[in-house]
Amino acid sequence: MPGLIDEIEACRLCAARFEQTETAHAPRPVVWFRPSARILIAGQAPGARVHRSGKPFDDPSGDRLRDWLGLSEAAFYDKEQVAIVPMAFCFPGYDAKGSDLPPPAICGQTWHDRVMGRLDRVRLRVIVGGHAQRYHLGTRDSVTETVRKWRDHAPRLFPLPHPSWRNTAWLRRNPWFEAELLPVLRARVREVLDG
Repeated sequence: MPGLIDEIEACRLCAARFEQTETAHAPRPVVWFRPSARILIAGQAPGARVHRSGKPFDDPSGDRLRDWLGLSEAAFYDKEQVAIVPMAFCFPGYDAKGSDLPPPAICGQTWHDRVMGRLDRVRLRVIVGGHAQRYHLGTRDSVTETVRKWRDHAPRLFPLPHPSWRNTAWLRRNPWFEAELLPVLRARVREVLDG
């Protein structure tokens, strides 16, 4: 596994692409997994703050996600228990309007099958956002429809919306998410970690 982690950390496939973004940044892969992990958090891509810190979900979205999972910061960042594998390991940058660019497909095409092949102890997959849901579930449904069908995948997999503040209105429109899905997800997280 160290060989694969080292390869990803050294990846510069998107250097020219990132130079052309409004942020004109260099690649900085954020790699956060070990083969012993029992929970996989599959997300979209690191944001600007994570790009600076090198720590996934090191932002208000991470605070919300940890709350959804019922995990302390220490438990969430325990690489031996929790793997955090986004669809792109680097911050994709912003477009001219300051919006997040999507994860470059080449990252997932290059690394994901290899990473997933090494995470054979995972007992719970938490799939955050549409890009990750398309890869892990093969769905073309909207995030709302995919998350609404969470019972079809539980208890081994839970699709979630992105925990960004931008989705606060979505949470208000879909109260079933916090009332029905989150208690089951938190119980499953405890069950998996307690072993």
